[in-house]
Amino acid sequence: MVNEAAVLLTIGGLMALGLATEALGRMTRLPRVTLLVLFGVLVGPAALDLLPVDIDRWYDLTADVALLMVGFLLGGKLSADFLRETGDRVMTVSIFEVLAAAAAVFAGLWALGVDPAMALLLAGMAPASAPAAIKSVVEEAEAKGRFTDVLLGIVAIDDAWGLIAFSVLLAVAQTLDGGGVFAALAYGGWELGGAVVAGLALGVPAAILTGRIWPGEATRIEALGIVFLTGGLALWMEVSFLLAAMVAGVVVVNFAAHHDRPFRAIENFDWPFMVLFFVLAGASLEVSEVSAIGVVGLAYIALRLCGLAAGGWIGARVCQAERSHGRWIGIAITPQAGVALGMALVAGSRFPDIKDQLIAIIVGSTVIFEVAGPILTRLALRRVGEIPKND
Repeated sequence: MVNEAAVLLTIGGLMALGLATEALGRMTRLPRVTLLVLFGVLVGPAALDLLPVDIDRWYDLTADVALLMVGFLLGGKLSADFLRETGDRVMTVSIFEVLAAAAAVFAGLWALGVDPAMALLLAGMAPASAPAAIKSVVEEAEAKGRFTDVLLGIVAIDDAWGLIAFSVLLAVAQTLDGGGVFAALAYGGWELGGAVVAGLALGVPAAILTGRIWPGEATRIEALGIVFLTGGLALWMEVSFLLAAMVAGVVVVNFAAHHDRPFRAIENFDWPFMVLFFVLAGASLEVSEVSAIGVVGLAYIALRLCGLAAGGWIGARVCQAERSHGRWIGIAITPQAGVALGMALVAGSRFPDIKDQLIAIIVGSTVIFEVAGPILTRLALRRVGEIPKND
């Protein structure tokens, strides 16, 4: 009974924290995502170690549920109407951001004398972003406008492009190291293709049934069922559950009879999971790794920021977007979290000699991007004038 009581008290306390961050965020102008992560660091093992339960036992499940909801909601943004209106801008900017971030990191690290394999691997991880953090900042700030729409569209497909870039650069790095190219490309192909298959396998029947089981009403149970089934299938297939959920969301929003209702149901339900996700993410961060990233890690952070900013500016110029959008779109997508860490673990298994340094750099930089990234996203939204003036 003691363990159950500790779990319930912890969950209740963290939910109450979610309410407190709303007020604190208004007073400090800090995004609630940053506040939740910082609080998680404070109460976690890295600082006060106040959580009465072993967070590793339930953080993974909480993160999976939260990210599944985020993926489904972001997929729901990619409706046919949205793609007709802003699809070319989203695709153009996202491609240039991925290419510029990877190119800047590789070229900069190579110029500093970093081992080419290490430079290629870090370049492959640079484009990965944190969809949950960016989406949360947008919702908290009540940001609306073309810049916000493009930002959410980019986030929805960013990890797909990033996964392709990582797979290609991982294959190149393995070629330099004398390893097999096929295994790296097969990994990326299965992650991407398998996720699409999983999303379609659940998204198509969901689009047919949603809103029809009970005419005119798609219940919360329907929506959560779609999300959990998609996530479970993707995890069973060992593919990206985030991409699978996005694909399911895209299918539902474009083909369901009552396409908006599943997304409204999830939007009214996801924040409690997000509170737990961000606090536990902060508690699980290895803050001590920040001091271990060294010169290479600091260079990676600076080069990634420069690459994202340059890619956003070039992409915006190519599609003739507003100048302010070009200046800030790359900065808005700065947050980086679990996807990059997952890539680091895959790369580390292929390159055991540099595994420790590689993971230390990614974990250390993730701490920085997890805390500072949402602040930059909010700053970008404010600079382009898409946050209400009373915020």
